[in-house]
Amino acid sequence: MWQDNSYSSSSSQNAYYPPQNTANPLQFYSPGTVDPNFYPGSRPSLEGNMAQGAQASSGPAYVGNIQPTGGWWTAFGTGGYEGEPPLLEELGINFSHIRAKTLTVLNPFSHVDEHIMDDADLAGPIIFVFCFGIFLLFSGKPNFGYIYGVGLFGSISIYTLLNLMAEKAIDAYRVTSVLGYCLLPMVGVGGISVAMTLNGLFGYVLSLLSIIWCTYSASGIFVAVLRMSEQRLLVAYPVGLLYGCFALMSVFTGK
Repeated sequence: MWQDNSYSSSSSQNAYYPPQNTANPLQFYSPGTVDPNFYPGSRPSLEGNMAQGAQASSGPAYVGNIQPTGGWWTAFGTGGYEGEPPLLEELGINFSHIRAKTLTVLNPFSHVDEHIMDDADLAGPIIFVFCFGIFLLFSGKPNFGYIYGVGLFGSISIYTLLNLMAEKAIDAYRVTSVLGYCLLPMVGVGGISVAMTLNGLFGYVLSLLSIIWCTYSASGIFVAVLRMSEQRLLVAYPVGLLYGCFALMSVFTGK
């Protein structure tokens, strides 16, 4: 009875534990002479296998540097993120479009593309209006309130007239953008008023030329966008009155 139990226990132990080498029962080794392949099932590092398992479970890994390098101007870009547009473009400030519209105003006799205002913006007009107000301030004419008031009332009036006259509707945002861009010649008059007084014959002629320039540019853009080539004079008349108000601010001091 006792022999049977011992035999069964020893046989069960032999099934799970292979026989030891009795010739050399103890083997001492130093840590520096350990063979890395001594344990055939060993893993090189726990962290590496965990990273491999996470990569296999989550699919392909996308590695990239999201830290922008450069000076302070890198705050206005998204160079570290692939497929992201620049920050200024997301804010509606596109310098290439501003440059194209500015060149159209500076060359009023060029052909105006009817899709020029598909991407309307107020970045350029705000810059031009601000420069115009600064020039008048330096010439002793602090007319910021008049500039904003006349610009707002004029934009609403031109917007109403254009929608009553044209078959194709236009929104107030594009009307304000066109009027603001075409103010650029008047900004030049404001810059000249800083160096010399315009309350004379030269100032009157220069202001009249700037009014004609602004009116011709703005009416040309409105006619091209709204396809109103036969009504250009009707469009130019109220636009000319609006720019005439800005010219009066440049010539007279208001005292």
